[in-house]
Amino acid sequence: MEIPGIRVLCPKLVLGRDEPCLQWLIGSPFLVDPVAIFSTFRCLHFSPTGDALALDYDKESEDLRVLLLKGFHVIGALVVQRDGNAEQMAAHAVDAARRMQKLLGADGFEVKSEKHWMIGAVGDIDSGDVRFFSSSSENSKSLESVASVIYDSDPVKYVWEKGCLLRCKLPIKLPFYFPENKTSDAVEMYLSTVGAAADKFKDPELTFMVETLNKANEEVPQPVIFHAGDLDVHADISNVKLSSQVAEDRDIKSLPCSHFCLESKPGTKTLSAENADIIEVTFLLNRSRKSRETAAPVAVYFPVLEETRLSVLEFKSDVLCYAPKDLPLVSAISKLLIPGVVDQLNAMKNAYVPNLLKEQSQLHPYHFNPVGVLHPISVIYDLSYGETEMSQVEIRRSLHMRLGLPTDRPLLRVSNALYFTVVGVKSKEKQKGASFLKDVHIGIPSSGVSGGVTSLVQGSYEYYHYLQDGFDDSGWGCAYRSLQTIMSWFRLQYYTSIEVPSHREIQQSLVEIGDKEPAFIGSREWIGAIELSFVLDKLLGVSCKVINVRSGAELPEKCRELALHFETQGTPIMIGVGVYGKGGACEE
Repeated sequence: MEIPGIRVLCPKLVLGRDEPCLQWLIGSPFLVDPVAIFSTFRCLHFSPTGDALALDYDKESEDLRVLLLKGFHVIGALVVQRDGNAEQMAAHAVDAARRMQKLLGADGFEVKSEKHWMIGAVGDIDSGDVRFFSSSSENSKSLESVASVIYDSDPVKYVWEKGCLLRCKLPIKLPFYFPENKTSDAVEMYLSTVGAAADKFKDPELTFMVETLNKANEEVPQPVIFHAGDLDVHADISNVKLSSQVAEDRDIKSLPCSHFCLESKPGTKTLSAENADIIEVTFLLNRSRKSRETAAPVAVYFPVLEETRLSVLEFKSDVLCYAPKDLPLVSAISKLLIPGVVDQLNAMKNAYVPNLLKEQSQLHPYHFNPVGVLHPISVIYDLSYGETEMSQVEIRRSLHMRLGLPTDRPLLRVSNALYFTVVGVKSKEKQKGASFLKDVHIGIPSSGVSGGVTSLVQGSYEYYHYLQDGFDDSGWGCAYRSLQTIMSWFRLQYYTSIEVPSHREIQQSLVEIGDKEPAFIGSREWIGAIELSFVLDKLLGVSCKVINVRSGAELPEKCRELALHFETQGTPIMIGVGVYGKGGACEE
C-alpha cells in the first residue's frame, strides 16, 4: 500500500546541525491522509556503547510519556547524519520508531492499523535536506520512497482548525501506611497505593461531566454527562470513526468534540493554544446511582500488628490532550484523557520515590507552547527549592535541547506556562491585570544622522510614567518609574513571574537590604541608578553596570559601548541626570 503523502507542519525538521542525532517525528493517529508531522523531538538518551543509534528506550519513553500530549504519538524517526546509505539509515529510523511506539502504547493507546504508516527520514547534517521513506506495516521489511511531501504554509491554522484541547484538573491525595520500624516497606506500600488509585479510573461508577471552557458566547452548549458504561475502553483507537463517518442521527455515544467547539467568523480569532477550543472534563464518582446488584454494606477490619506511620502525598493533576474536533467524546475520554491522567499519576509516583520518607517534593504539572513548537507540551517540575535550583535548570536546559529551542532566553519557566481562563459572556478578553502602553519607542522618527545605525532594546516592555494609575509621584524622581519599566521587560521576556513593584515595595526592598533607614518607607526621597541596581539584584538576582559621564557632551563617547550592549545583551538602559540619575545599563 502506498502512503498518500506527508504534510510537514513544523517550521524546521533538522533541529541542529552540530552532530549526528536521531529525532522522533511527532504526529497524530487521526490525521493520516496525508500523514502530518507536527513536530520533532531530539533523542537525548543513549546506551553506554556510544553508538548514535543505540538508544536507551526506557529513559526516552519515560520522558516522552510526560512531555507528549495524548492525541500525539511517534509516527517515525529522522536520522541526521553526514554520510551513509540513506535507505539503510531510514530502516534504522523506522525500527527505532516502532520500538518507541510500542513502549508508549503500553497503556492501550496503541496503533495497530495497517493504514498507519511508519516514517523513516534521513537528513543531511550539512545541507539540512531531508529524504522520506515509509513502511506500511510491522511485518513489511521494504521501504518506499515518499514522492509527495507538502510543507504547509499556515501550520498553526491546520492544527487548531482541525483540533481542540481536552483538559482535566484533578486533585489527588494518597494516604498510605507502613510499619514504623520497617521503613523499607514504605516504597512497596506507596506503590501499591498508587496502583489502587490508578485502578479507580476503571471504576464502573466513574462519571464524567463535559463542558466548554470558552464561555464568550451566549449560545454555550449545556454540560453533558457520560458514565463509564458509555465508554468503549477496549476499542482500538485506529478503528474509531470520526463524526464525518457516522450517521447524522447519532446518539450521545457518537457526540463529537466539535459539539463544544465554538464557531467563529473568519479573522475574528487568533489561532493559538491559549485561544483554542478547550473542553473541560471533570471526573466524578457516582455512588448514588442505582446498582445492578443488591448487596448490604460491608466493612473490612485489618488489625495493625505493630506501630504504624501514616504518610499523605498530595498532587494536583493537570492533564491536557489534543483531539480532532470530529472525534467522539467517549473516545476522547477513554483513549486520551484517562490514559493521560494515569500516565501523569505514574510519572508523579516515580518522582516521589527517591525522597519518599524525607521532605515531600512539590510536584507541579505545567503546559507550555514555546515559539517554534506547534502544539503544547507538558512538564512536571519539582519546585521544592524554587525553579532556579540547579536540578530544575538542568531539566529546562535538556528540554531546550530536545525541542531545538534557543538557550539565550527563558521559554519553559513557570511564567511561560499556558494561561487558560474561563471567559465570561460579557467579557470577551482575558484580563491579566492593568493595560499599559508597550514599546513606546516604536514610531519615533530617526535622528537623521547620515549613515547612523539604530540600536534598540530586544523584546517588549511596558511604559511607566509619572501620575500613572492615579498615584501622585510628581517630584519623586524618575528612577522609580524607570525601575518599573525595566522590571516589566524582565516579566514580558519571562525571566521572572514577580509582579512589577510599587513605590512602597521598592522602598521596602532598600530598607530590607540595609541601604535605607525605616523612615524611608512612605517618603518622597529620590533614588538613583545605584538604588535601582540594588533592587534589581534583590528581586531578580540581576546585576547592573553603572556608567558615569560628567556631561551630555561625553555621552557620544559611550555610544559604541551602548550599541554593543543592545546587540549582545538586549536589556533596557536607564539614562538620567544629576546626583540621583546616573545612567545604568542592566545586564544579567
